[in-house]
Amino acid sequence: MANKLISTKSGRLIKKILSVEEIIKGCKNNDNSCKEMMYKSFYGYLMGIILRYVNNSYDGEELVNDCFIKIFKNIESFQPPKETTELSKTFKGWIAKIASRTAIDKLRTLKNQSYVDDLSEDEHPVSQVSIASDLHVQDILKLLNDLPDTHRLVFNLYEIEGFAHDEISKMMNIPESSSRVYLTRAKNKLRALYLKTLVSSYE
Repeated sequence: MANKLISTKSGRLIKKILSVEEIIKGCKNNDNSCKEMMYKSFYGYLMGIILRYVNNSYDGEELVNDCFIKIFKNIESFQPPKETTELSKTFKGWIAKIASRTAIDKLRTLKNQSYVDDLSEDEHPVSQVSIASDLHVQDILKLLNDLPDTHRLVFNLYEIEGFAHDEISKMMNIPESSSRVYLTRAKNKLRALYLKTLVSSYE
């Protein structure tokens, strides 16, 4: 929900509460006040996603602004769900994917090269590693920045943003098998870091 100032017949300005659906419709109609409301409503949400990929708020602010440029440019392509109760969740998922791709593009530009694939699935067999059972979400997010860049990116994209391995391989220009191995290694490293944190807290 967001507030929009509207003028009454008497000329008084009053606040009208707009739903996410109304804000999206306003943005599709190129309503600048609705664009401003969308920016204010989802800025924090997108910043939270972006900061999982970059380590400083300055780059984060720049990337969030880039995200909104893409959101407003492509808002017509957003397909709302049949159930209006799912609209907010669906829209957040849509803009989250824009944020992830924007962050990946930025990181690839900074490195000026594709991610180096130094893994072989034959040499490093993929085993199923589950960390959800004994690591809380907040614990994971705090430890993500301690992972190597590629491990962190794959973990973010797969476990948090919900991309499939074939999508990740295209985004990062690595084989799909390497995406799976990076994910397994990321989970193992997170588990080790978490256990190390627990040990340190008792010393």
